[in-house]
Amino acid sequence: MIDKNELRIKAKNIRKNLPMKEISAQLATLIKQNELYRNAKNIMLFYPTQFEVDLRELLNDNKNFYLPKVDNEELLVSPYCENLKKSSYGIYEPCSNPVNAEILDLVIVPALMCDKNGYRLGYGGGFYDRFISKYGENFTTICPIPKELFAENLPTDKFDQKIDFIIKTV
Repeated sequence: MIDKNELRIKAKNIRKNLPMKEISAQLATLIKQNELYRNAKNIMLFYPTQFEVDLRELLNDNKNFYLPKVDNEELLVSPYCENLKKSSYGIYEPCSNPVNAEILDLVIVPALMCDKNGYRLGYGGGFYDRFISKYGENFTTICPIPKELFAENLPTDKFDQKIDFIIKTV
């Protein structure tokens, strides 16, 4: 089986050639139709990097939104605000002060790929796996993914955390 680093390279190359604006709009619509999302009040989103699924249109919904903020090896939960700054990883983070992660109902998790077993291929830092392992009993996880990046099986390690619900384009 192909290893995770090779899969990351492959996924990033596939993603560069996808119509991400249309895919993002479709995934946002599918998320809005999802009962988990409709019932959630406190939701953590991710701020998109280039070629990544962009769900910022969800910010218009009447919910409390949060973005992750990296602190050393840990993901912190910060209320969404207009005042964002680029982190050392090149990802925009809110300047607001972190809150307790236990308030979250739903976490929308980024991925390069997902599989039918609920596993995702992230960027290799393990931030979301550690975050879900620590706080995951308090919230549900959703991972939006283009169908072109949905796999039968992905390689997994013992620390990989399953995603509760994968939403893919049709």
